[in-house]
Amino acid sequence: MSLTPAGRFAPSPSADLHIGNLRTAVLAWLFARSTGRRFLLRVEDLDDRTFPEIGHRQVADLAAIGLTWDEPAQWQTGHQDRYDAVISGLFEHGLLYECYCSRRDIAQAPRAPHAPEGAYPGTCRGLTDAERDQRRAETGRPPALRLRTDTFVGTVTDLLHGSYTGIIDDFVVRRGDGVPAYNLAVVVDDAAGGVDQVVRGDDLLPSSPRQAYLARLLGHPEPIYAHVPLVLNQDGARLAKRDGAVTLAEIGVDRALEQISVSLGWPPLSVAGMLDRFDPAHLPRRPWIYQPG
Repeated sequence: MSLTPAGRFAPSPSADLHIGNLRTAVLAWLFARSTGRRFLLRVEDLDDRTFPEIGHRQVADLAAIGLTWDEPAQWQTGHQDRYDAVISGLFEHGLLYECYCSRRDIAQAPRAPHAPEGAYPGTCRGLTDAERDQRRAETGRPPALRLRTDTFVGTVTDLLHGSYTGIIDDFVVRRGDGVPAYNLAVVVDDAAGGVDQVVRGDDLLPSSPRQAYLARLLGHPEPIYAHVPLVLNQDGARLAKRDGAVTLAEIGVDRALEQISVSLGWPPLSVAGMLDRFDPAHLPRRPWIYQPG
């Protein structure tokens, strides 16, 4: 059974949502609703640095500013079997291999011929069984699993950035601690929910070629991407809690909606009012510099 197309917002509950996160959530909702898509909410809580109580506050904050979603919020920790099944399938097809490299190992390793700067150098790709046993004994830690790809770069089309080419190396799909990696979990979850429109901060644009590659490998269509500008502090750095009153509890619903609406070039509006005026072609293309107060 095919699912009705959907957009989504997928926060990680490591900290309360700040005004920049809320603005991105509003934009994801506007993109979805303006194109007749369902809108889904997914709490990405696989990492051990996330907290359930923060996740519940995030869900409450999104509802408080007027966002609606068409299914109950999904929590990634409830779908471990989904990730395990995909990883098992990739392993059975010979598309995964064990990697014992630390970040330091990767930084110090010579780059593979023709590989772009920042790509995994392939250190563990061709290890023999004996070499793997040796590496396991030397490191004393379980390996990560990397995807055996057949290219170094890939190109995606973004509604705001146009054509973007980025690295597709042998990226990690399961960490050494057994946790599914972000690049795998997001692809699997989007496919399971019928998500064909991915709207998120433009700091995640570089991950899109890897995710599009994996989606195609798994037989899923590549989603439509729209990476929106971030919200920065007055020093031009990414907005953070240290920048003052930035969370909904500190700003208040009315003031937060006013700030978001004005930052998008409109007078103060509710999210329903923003939807009436929404046109992606007229969205600001530069970061919003946030000034508390």
